[in-house]
Formats: sequence, C-alpha cells, structure tokens
Amino acid sequence: MVHGTAHIGKDRYRTEIEVDGHRIVADEPPALGGANAGPAPYDLILAGLGACTAITLRMYADRKQWSLESLDVALRLSGGKDDRRIERTLTIAGLDADQQARLADVAERTPVTLTLKGGIAIDTRLA
Repeated sequence: MVHGTAHIGKDRYRTEIEVDGHRIVADEPPALGGANAGPAPYDLILAGLGACTAITLRMYADRKQWSLESLDVALRLSGGKDDRRIERTLTIAGLDADQQARLADVAERTPVTLTLKGGIAIDTRLA
C-alpha cells in the first residue's frame, strides 16, 4: 500500500508532497498564480503514467530477453474538461518492428494506464 501526504501553507500554490519517503514539490505556473516551483498536478499525472509505462515495458523486454537499448515515452495532455485526453508516443531502440508492436500493445495494459482509463474511487473524510 502506498501512502502520501500533501501540505500547503501561505506560499500561494506551492505544495510539499511526500510519497513513501520521497519528497517533491508541486506548484502552478505563473499564469495561474503560482511560482512554477515544481510540476503542476496534471504534470504529475503524466509523470506517473510515463514512469509506469517505461518501467513496465522494460520489465517485459527483460523477461523476454529482448535487447531493448532504450525507450522514450512522450506524453501530451490535451482537450478540456469534457474531452481531455493523453497522447502517448513510444520511441523504441534495439527491437524489431514486431517486438515494438508488442510493447505498444503491452503499454495499453500497464497498471497506471488501466487505472486512468477505468477511473478510481476516492473517498474523502475530515480528520
């Protein structure tokens, strides 16, 4: 089970986050009133998806003993409230076309991909 906390004080939108002992800072860009001291919330979603995609595909290639040299995951969030979408582009070095196609197929079923596509329940309560 993963545990995380987020704390915001009087520094506008700068938010101190701790997840399983790792500390990061989130903020909003100046155009939204922040100081751009860290990634914005949607940036963090893209970071999680990118990391999960890269790690899962590396694990898969290693298990198959494929000679994956490198994998880049480019992500772009577009659209508005009602038509928001993520475009994901994989750049794969060291594998043939069939292996690359297989990794693209596996990318559609990584844990974070499935969570984002399926949604997740969030229960909120007061301490």
